[in-house]
Amino acid sequence: MTVTTNLFRHVDETQDFKAGQTIFAEGEYGDVMYVVVDGEVNLIDHSGNISEVVLPGGMFGEMALIDSKPRSLTAVARTDCKLAPVDRKRFGFMVTETPYFALHVMQVMAERLRRRGG
Repeated sequence: MTVTTNLFRHVDETQDFKAGQTIFAEGEYGDVMYVVVDGEVNLIDHSGNISEVVLPGGMFGEMALIDSKPRSLTAVARTDCKLAPVDRKRFGFMVTETPYFALHVMQVMAERLRRRGG
């Protein structure tokens, strides 16, 4: 996950979440994805199972920027964490200016689809 770690190492705008705090819930509409700068985030499926633990440098919530559909998972801070929010404007800029970022997002999405059996 060094692609996002390097891109977001010196980001100025971050959001802090306490362990156990919900970042977003399944079914909500969202217009940002997040990159984990520090800490860990649980992605929880509709059954309440942890489907993935996102570590520093990892990203989540990217589907909301791509298809504008409701969130498919709930994201909860596993530990105290610092996240870098990426809105549509910033996402578009990064995809245009840093093509390997776009490739990385596609790789993350493909891995998650494979795990879900898609």
